[in-house]
Amino acid sequence: MSKGFQPSDIHVVHCVDTEGPLHESLLATFERLRGIYGLELEPTRENLHRLQQKEIDLNGLESEVAKTVSPDLLNYHGSWESIDRMLEDVMSPEFRRLAPDSYGNGWAISWHCLDHVGFVENPRRRDMGFHNVYDHYREILERHKNKTDALHFHHHPLPFSKAAHRCATHYFSHAPIIFEILARRIIDRHWFPCVNRPGFHATRPDSHWFMEQFLPFDYANQSSGEDYSAQKDLSGGRFGDWRRAPKTWSPYHPAHDDYQRQGDCRRWIARCLNVGTRLRLITEQDIELAFEEATQGKPVILAITNHDFRDIRPDINRFREMLVKVSRRYPAIRYRYCEAREAMRRALGMPLTDQGFKLSLARNGNVLQVSSTTRTFGPQPFWAIKTRSGQYFHDNLDFQHPFREWTYTLDEHTCPVDSVSQVAVGACDEYGNVSVAVLNLESGALVSAIH
Repeated sequence: MSKGFQPSDIHVVHCVDTEGPLHESLLATFERLRGIYGLELEPTRENLHRLQQKEIDLNGLESEVAKTVSPDLLNYHGSWESIDRMLEDVMSPEFRRLAPDSYGNGWAISWHCLDHVGFVENPRRRDMGFHNVYDHYREILERHKNKTDALHFHHHPLPFSKAAHRCATHYFSHAPIIFEILARRIIDRHWFPCVNRPGFHATRPDSHWFMEQFLPFDYANQSSGEDYSAQKDLSGGRFGDWRRAPKTWSPYHPAHDDYQRQGDCRRWIARCLNVGTRLRLITEQDIELAFEEATQGKPVILAITNHDFRDIRPDINRFREMLVKVSRRYPAIRYRYCEAREAMRRALGMPLTDQGFKLSLARNGNVLQVSSTTRTFGPQPFWAIKTRSGQYFHDNLDFQHPFREWTYTLDEHTCPVDSVSQVAVGACDEYGNVSVAVLNLESGALVSAIH
């Protein structure tokens, strides 16, 4: 142990990019191989089997391609029924406690829920609609009386084609769907996120600055030593570019102009490597680094991620086996299973309370008045409007006291007051406490929620 340091706990986090069912046909699998590796092969079951067995000469790509089309990775959950069968086991105490943490606790999962909206092409048969995935998992957690897991945020930007099976990085290249998703989540579900997992592992200046306004915690950093040159869809830093980011399990504040560098921004970015996919896979050496950093007294969050459209149980079990193996070499270091917000709070020494602050929302004629009992994470809350015709909008507030008090005027420059059904705000504080206030302009009823 380094002189002058006291060992810290390792906070183990499992972030699931929660997207619901996914179907992939044989033809689509070979289309993916063409996009990733430039391979032109006849889409047959025989060729697929030969690729899995590395029996086709691919000029050195045999192992990479075999991993991409391995039976485990192609075993998609094509329906909610299939996912739910997996979840019945995943939610069971027996599965959660197969390898308890140092405190005797069972496994915890952070479900980062995605809304599939704005797309016009859906060959993978995703569940399209606002709240669909979120509502499904909220019901699952409530039915199982699960108090250890949590629901968090995940977003896929729309590609130019608006095809749901294509990737993109720009949040605002089309109509700002993310604004409507969050406006609906606040007004319809009285919920606002505090933790993000970036879609396609990708952060860019637009999403970097957007998250910096509203969300304090971001499980995004995928820095690793892998060489992606063989995978054409990821070469040159395409999509999840974390080549310059710190290879540490300690969260960092990003720089304003480079999310991969440490700087003076407000939010915390944690490292989060993959399990159960073709790249940036966590290794025993990565876990070893977490224990080494813990011996130095550093704040350590050891985070992994995968998708719910594959069976997550083998990934969890393989990771737990590696974790237990490495932990035996560090008997003085304890590790704790946490959901994503709890891990940030514990690792960074933040208060653990969920009752941090409250947003207030009042009407004075056509002027809405918003205030917070404490400083919000960003300079303003997320402002949401629902019209009587069922449209949802997001807008900026007028600043009276940044981080504390704001106003908004309903008139011909925004929305006439008689056209508005509900207005709402959602915000976090710096510790990830969330407050929501929804005002019904027709009845005058005010609903507040803290989580």
